[in-house]
Amino acid sequence: MSMESGNASEDLPASWGEKVSSAVFSVYRSLPKKGKPQGREVTVLAAFLLSDASQDLRVVALGTGTKCIGHSKRSPNGDVVNDSHAEVICRRSLMRFYSRVLNRFICMVLSTDLEYADVIFFYICMYFYDEIRRAGRMQEHSHDGEKLVFEEVKTRDSIFCRSSDKTTDTKFKLKHGLRLNFYISQLPCGDASSRSKMFTSLSNTENSASVYAPSECCEQQDGFYFQRAGTVQRKPGRGDTTWSVSCSDKIARWNVLGVQGALLSCFLEPVYISSITVGLSHFEYVNDLVIENLKRSLHDRTTLLSNQPMNPFHVNKPILLLAPVPSKEFQHSETTLETLTCGYSIAWNACGLHEVVLGTTGRKQGASAKGATRPSTESSLCKKHLLELFMLLKQDHSSEICTSMTYRKIKEQAEEYSAASKIFKRSSHFSNWIPKPQNMESFCYKTH
Repeated sequence: MSMESGNASEDLPASWGEKVSSAVFSVYRSLPKKGKPQGREVTVLAAFLLSDASQDLRVVALGTGTKCIGHSKRSPNGDVVNDSHAEVICRRSLMRFYSRVLNRFICMVLSTDLEYADVIFFYICMYFYDEIRRAGRMQEHSHDGEKLVFEEVKTRDSIFCRSSDKTTDTKFKLKHGLRLNFYISQLPCGDASSRSKMFTSLSNTENSASVYAPSECCEQQDGFYFQRAGTVQRKPGRGDTTWSVSCSDKIARWNVLGVQGALLSCFLEPVYISSITVGLSHFEYVNDLVIENLKRSLHDRTTLLSNQPMNPFHVNKPILLLAPVPSKEFQHSETTLETLTCGYSIAWNACGLHEVVLGTTGRKQGASAKGATRPSTESSLCKKHLLELFMLLKQDHSSEICTSMTYRKIKEQAEEYSAASKIFKRSSHFSNWIPKPQNMESFCYKTH
């Protein structure tokens, strides 16, 4: 398969894209029918995989979806998922994966006198968790089970180790030789697909927010202002304008700031994607420029940031690869007459998360109108619940953050991440990044 070299090591086999795709679809097919496209419905699939020096692959997070909510449906309480596109759902599932494992093991590891206390052993979530559960030797929430798991893995390799930087002795990083790989069943929305006739026609079938008020990032055509190529694009919505930026823009940001986000950057050094694999389209004319479009959108737009002082962050350029055409439920047509986009998003990770979100509401599937705002309808991926997991990690190791601080203020405590994010958003290609309204991040952590 075609590939484009980046910062990552270039020793991947030619069949890597196919191998990645095969591993992802193996996990997807193992999931139950709930939330999957039915009839003429189609969706997008994304997944994160870890690989080691022997190039063994393990899917650790997976997401599907094509929807996001309009600005009027956003909640100031952080209890809805604003963006349910597959790439975003997948990345939040990965963040929850990291948080869950750190929460289970960080206290145990840091408080022991064992010789291996310098590492967090959580290979269990990737290589041993399923086998031990199937053998009936542990329960998902069993403390005894966790003790057993810890004993099982203490002689195994870890995927995280302490940072070599002695000034950040509470942080961890991905161990040398391990790589994070990303799969998407089609080009991400936004700049990467903006020059594809197929994806342009799909966007135009939505009553999208592709027409803008005049600004320095817009250009006029036939009396209307359209987003200038190479700049931040807003995701389409039906009538109710969204505040979500495109997946192309979000992935470009991950290539500078890492996938771990602001909160987990308090514990982890930046975690970067080593390879991005995109599924080919069943329309051959789309495939000729897939790698070129990805390179332009995800590599070239961040190049100017290479000389910016952002330590410990840097501009990452993952290897870009192609995978075979995905199965029919991921093959979008050029018009809505042949296919319909599925309204549900599946969220899954290797730590036991499996949830279905209705993309048009940002809440769990099955939430009734009468009880639409009840806590039971909240997705595990909403900001409120990700903050709760973060506070569990923080409470035993730091008194710097108090529970009365807002979500936004807590994120700002990650000073290096915040500084690098500001530099990123000042760069020419991302200067029109849509700011989050302050009232939407003013909620606080609440103990139960």
